[in-house]
Amino acid sequence: MSEITPDDVEHIANLARLEFSRQELDQFQGNLKRILDYISKLNQLDTDDVPPTSHVLPIRNVTKTDEVIQRYDRQQILANAPSQEKGYFEVPKIIE
Repeated sequence: MSEITPDDVEHIANLARLEFSRQELDQFQGNLKRILDYISKLNQLDTDDVPPTSHVLPIRNVTKTDEVIQRYDRQQILANAPSQEKGYFEVPKIIE
């Protein structure tokens, strides 16, 4: 893997619209080098037998079936409304 130069780090910082001191750029140069070295190690792993969507833990959607339950009568609920129209609560207009 090619070496990260201070100019590379400065270019990346400029792309992200960040400003750093020379000391910070040198520090980030070391950090980026370690990150890229680690990625290089990961690229050497043999993943031919690993499916592309494989996970360490089993992932599944836990769902339950929807059940329609009529708990209250519509008319009982609307009886408490200060105003109603066509079987729905009527509320004041907010947006003109």
